[in-house]
This record gives sequence, C-alpha cells and structure tokens, in this order.
Amino acid sequence: MDIEKLISENKGTIVDVRTHVEFMGGNVVGSINIPLDEIACSMDKIKELTPPLIMCCASGNRSGMATQWLNTQGIEAFNAGSWMNVNYYKSLNPTE
Repeated sequence: MDIEKLISENKGTIVDVRTHVEFMGGNVVGSINIPLDEIACSMDKIKELTPPLIMCCASGNRSGMATQWLNTQGIEAFNAGSWMNVNYYKSLNPTE
C-alpha cells in the first residue's frame, strides 16, 4: 500500500497516537487523536472510523506499535511515521 498516495488522496482516517498535550501542540488537519495507551479501550470508536487507518506519532515508534496491535485485531492500519511527514503528504493534494 502506498501510504503517501492514501494520504494525499484523503483515503482512510489519520489517527495520531501521541499524547493529548503533544497533539494540541500541532497536528495534521482532519486527524483524530487517540493516544497509544488508549487504543485498546477505544476499539468501539476505532471500528467506526473509515479504513484504512493511517497511524502517526512523533517519530513512528508509537504509531508502529499501534499499527501492529490493530492489525492483530483485524483492523486495516498502516504506520505513516511522523505526523510532520503525514502533514507534508497531505499538502500534496491541491484541493485541500
């Protein structure tokens, strides 16, 4: 799956797994915040999101852990790494 293309074409849902404080310091427009330590208890909300889930955080470590766990739960998720990279890919869509 080409993550850059998914993001630039506004496919799926961007989920930022940083803490609420980190998220409030800057985030991708249209992304939602579900901190890594809240992923397991947020499965009802997660199952309602438009797949695939594009996971991001500060560096890609937490989003990688979230991606692996969600995939074991049958949720289609991809690790997009840093939220700043996701923000850049999103800027490639001229209609935004």
